[in-house]
Amino acid sequence: MKRILRKAVLPVTAATALAVLPATAALAAPTATAQPCVQKINVVNNGAYVLSWQASTRTGRLSAATENYPVNQSRTIDLTSAGFPEGAEVRPLVKVVAGTQAFGNLYVSYCANGQSATYTATGTTLSPSVTLLG
Repeated sequence: MKRILRKAVLPVTAATALAVLPATAALAAPTATAQPCVQKINVVNNGAYVLSWQASTRTGRLSAATENYPVNQSRTIDLTSAGFPEGAEVRPLVKVVAGTQAFGNLYVSYCANGQSATYTATGTTLSPSVTLLG
């Protein structure tokens, strides 16, 4: 009778995987800035309201506000005119007329590169939502 030898197969867990990685890989620093890196932010009003908006940094600095504008229109802020330093992480702060306000769901980084990020504002006056488009 022939005997078949089988090697034991052990499941690889996250702890096992980390144990075999070089120490430098485990200590790698995350990216310091949000993506994408853009010069302009555009907010399209797809909500059932009139809005204005400002660019807001993580530290609370605000750009000048846009004028109020209705549904199916958009406004763009060029961050070079806002006085933010390059690399600042920014998102829109939308203010709904006769309603409340909402921040964009994700930050982008400011880079003087001519690129734009577009957010869409949806929802109602008391429940707005501002989403970065992929």
